[in-house]
Amino acid sequence: MRKIFLFVFLLPLMAMAQQKQITLEDIYKKGTFRGEFVPGFAGETMDSLLIAANIKDQDKKLSLSDYQPSDDKKRVLIFTNRESIYRHSSKAYSYVYDFASSKLLKLDTGKVMHASFSPDGSKIAYVKDNNLYVYDVASANAKAITTDGKWNHIINGNCDWVYEEEFSFTKAFQWSPKGNYIAYYRFDESNVKEFHFTQYDNEHNKQYVYKYPKAGDGNSTVDIFIYNVAAGTKAKAQYEQGDIYIPRIKWTQDDNSLVVFWMNRHQNDLKLLATNAQTGAATPLYQEKNKYYIDINDDWQFLKDGKNYLLTSEMNGFNHIYLYSLDGKTKTQISKGNFEVTGINGVDEKNRRIFYTMAFPRPMDRNLFVTDFDAKKTYQLTQGEGWHRAEMKNDFTQFMDYKSDLNTPQSVTLNNIVIDKKKNISTALVKTINENSKLKAKTEEYGYGKAEFIKVPNSKGDTLNGWMLKPANFDASKKYPVLFCNYGGPGSQQVGNRFGAVSSWHQMLAQKGFIVVSVDNTGTGYRGEEFKKKTYLQLGKFEIEDQIDAAKYIGNMSFVDKNNIGHWGWSYGGFMSSLAITKGSDVFSAAIAVAPVTSWRFYDNIYTERYMRTPQENPKGYDDNSPINHTDKIKGKYLIVHGTADDNVHFQNATQMISALVKSNIDFESAYYPNKNHGISGGLDNTSFHLWSKMTNWIMENMGNENTQKPAEPAKQPKGF
Repeated sequence: MRKIFLFVFLLPLMAMAQQKQITLEDIYKKGTFRGEFVPGFAGETMDSLLIAANIKDQDKKLSLSDYQPSDDKKRVLIFTNRESIYRHSSKAYSYVYDFASSKLLKLDTGKVMHASFSPDGSKIAYVKDNNLYVYDVASANAKAITTDGKWNHIINGNCDWVYEEEFSFTKAFQWSPKGNYIAYYRFDESNVKEFHFTQYDNEHNKQYVYKYPKAGDGNSTVDIFIYNVAAGTKAKAQYEQGDIYIPRIKWTQDDNSLVVFWMNRHQNDLKLLATNAQTGAATPLYQEKNKYYIDINDDWQFLKDGKNYLLTSEMNGFNHIYLYSLDGKTKTQISKGNFEVTGINGVDEKNRRIFYTMAFPRPMDRNLFVTDFDAKKTYQLTQGEGWHRAEMKNDFTQFMDYKSDLNTPQSVTLNNIVIDKKKNISTALVKTINENSKLKAKTEEYGYGKAEFIKVPNSKGDTLNGWMLKPANFDASKKYPVLFCNYGGPGSQQVGNRFGAVSSWHQMLAQKGFIVVSVDNTGTGYRGEEFKKKTYLQLGKFEIEDQIDAAKYIGNMSFVDKNNIGHWGWSYGGFMSSLAITKGSDVFSAAIAVAPVTSWRFYDNIYTERYMRTPQENPKGYDDNSPINHTDKIKGKYLIVHGTADDNVHFQNATQMISALVKSNIDFESAYYPNKNHGISGGLDNTSFHLWSKMTNWIMENMGNENTQKPAEPAKQPKGF
């Protein structure tokens, strides 16, 4: 009996001993915790066709991992040696392959951008050297639509830097539905101010110079042209010029009608202009104004019936779907309630149904819904608390459900959409496609902890959503240091009920004895417009006050070492970490800021002015919450990290912060990564591993206590002569 008791008693200890410790090599070199990729409905037939085809260029077989088929699947564009430019943009060698003739043609001797088939697959449009071209497949000839393109002056068919970054697109042209026209952007950035940074690549280095309008600066002049492919003529879209933006263009189903999205510089007045493709003449289609700002997205859809269009808007306090007729006579709100629509999954026009995802039943969850065009019946198609990402089959008879939650890796199921005799809609499981069994086994093998959601009160009467990951072998009688991980920017969300919200790095820190916490502050998304836009004109104020309130609240927990609470973040999160160690110096003892904004005066105008207006209009909003102006408050440890070639949040932010730290006589640590952009990443050159190793060791050295592991001794370097 005693032996059995001892065996049972020792089982947990044996299991613990067998669990592996997560290492940085596992995360950043070996890919130990990668999930399994499960393709959706699209793409599989093309994969098989491409594998069967023997596609070669001058006896050299092409890589077939990057391609785009024509609509009729008779031809395919193949891209090789793709080269990233900025966040969304890239260029590549581009080929067109014809399956019937087995002919392979190279579009251009150099790399091109945005190669795209016309609707009938007979032509291809692309951008090279800031000019737009049309390639005729039958004759294998390319024709320049524009010839005035010039670096840092004129761009045709591609976005300037700030449009790409802040309006989230880079391909700045679109084929009309029948392919008779190409609508394209022309950016004249001649008068936009330049930004320079050094590329450290040879004995004398070189300057990279590009157009980057900072807050308050002037923008490119943007024109929209509509090119008639057959006639070779173009019409200029007519709209009010001045200090404005054109954040989108979209064709209706009418080949003669382009919709131009016009927005004022404050981004609180949006107009849609129906534009005649032949003349450029415009008539108003839609207008929306907002007392704060309007977010631009791609939920706008012009339906195949040629009579209606869909949009999402916060006009009634929460982001919902609306169905409007093109003649303006019918306006229907499709989704309702104090919940936010996060995206439209598909529109079944034949049966008059709209499928969409909502942050429901809690802001951190996602579920799939369907509502009819008349908004009379709504059905919830996925259930419970968790994160469902649905992909619809083209005929809307099935969907694939990619589901996970905070502690459970993604599983994938195939589901039927069932319509009964009374037209009620439900779902039926067809099969489980993937359960991510390898990753689940790895998380058990390495002893992943179970994070839990928490509710945190702030001093304004709001309740903030958060999660907490406690240390492995947690003992409530001990006191543990706490690390906050935070982004916190407008409309963002880190506290989501999905696997990966708590990263493997967080799990590793918990194994080393740290409590890891994330709290979504005021200004974050999916809780309604007022909660998100409360930070208007004063970015940083309410956000850091919430982080301070959360640190005080968690610091009062019996198992927390309240004198050892740190904060780390990247980009906007780095801005928050820099505020935590300055304005929050009474509660935060340490902070790591990676690629932080340290003054919104240094950031681009579209993003910054959306929330702050210009520095000329709102100087206090810019300066009162800039970490640079609060360095004298720092009491704890501070590490600032930046890439010297960051085209987004310039290295200037770090240098100016450091100058302020020096002036205030504050000790700090810094790390810079030469020639690295905002992502500060790299596998072959060891950058990713080095960065995360540095942050890990810094946390252990500056936040560790008697209940955490000690940092590893640095490897000794061999002695020289």
